[in-house]
Amino acid sequence: MGDRVGKRKSEPSPAPGRYTVDSGEVELLRDLDRPSGWLLSMGGVPQSYVDLDDPTYLEFEYVRLMADVIDVLDEGPLDVVHVGAGACTLPRYVAATRPGSRHIVIEPDAALVRLVRDHLRLRSVPALKVRVADGRSGAAGLRDASADLFVLDAFTGAVMPLDLATAEYMGDIARVLKDPGVLLVNLADGKGLPFARRVVATVQGTFRHVALLAEPGVLRGRRFGNLIVAASRAPLHIASLTRRAAGGLTQARCVAEDDLVKFVAGAPPIKDGDAVVAPVPPPDLFA
Repeated sequence: MGDRVGKRKSEPSPAPGRYTVDSGEVELLRDLDRPSGWLLSMGGVPQSYVDLDDPTYLEFEYVRLMADVIDVLDEGPLDVVHVGAGACTLPRYVAATRPGSRHIVIEPDAALVRLVRDHLRLRSVPALKVRVADGRSGAAGLRDASADLFVLDAFTGAVMPLDLATAEYMGDIARVLKDPGVLLVNLADGKGLPFARRVVATVQGTFRHVALLAEPGVLRGRRFGNLIVAASRAPLHIASLTRRAAGGLTQARCVAEDDLVKFVAGAPPIKDGDAVVAPVPPPDLFA
């Protein structure tokens, strides 16, 4: 799986507890089943899980789906932009599986960045730069055609910021991506998936090739959960993605082409200023 990122002798051990950050309070919890595993949560909502000794271990199913998309990209190091990386699970994964990759992490919460740097060995991730900025202004400052992969995984609590789901923002992401570059979006939705349909329609307005991956129950709109959108101006490896998704612990599905048109069902794209209700998870979801 590539080189693993090891602990530097000068770095202190993580300390479980509650910490105040710019956006509120987060909790850092040790995984009792994995001595080097740590969970970062906010308001009772799990935000990130990292294994400090094995960055290729991915606890959350939706993160594994994102890794599936990354794994089928052409071999070699990647230039990656991460908007909203939390504890930087995916930057660690890419650094371990694709040595030589370079990362720009855009995160508005400076105190959260310090927490992850001080307690979760962020300095050990090679070629990673953090820019403290919101997703819109952070992307606006990036060079044209500078990224192979753009990961959009930004949440306020359990809600995706609406200004990061618009056609205007998708256009700016397309500017930053190289021609064959790939966009990965993590979003969440519940019954009927009205928000997910609009987000997919928005992405389709900018990128010709789009796929959606999710667990069957979530994809049918039966329960609240995460859905992963993969998009590119170049064809995606749909057959490989379908096999990988089906081979996971929850046997997720990959929806693309005509099936994705049926999924969208004529939902309109989201534009700046549109009145959109962001989906909120049921209160007992993370109990």
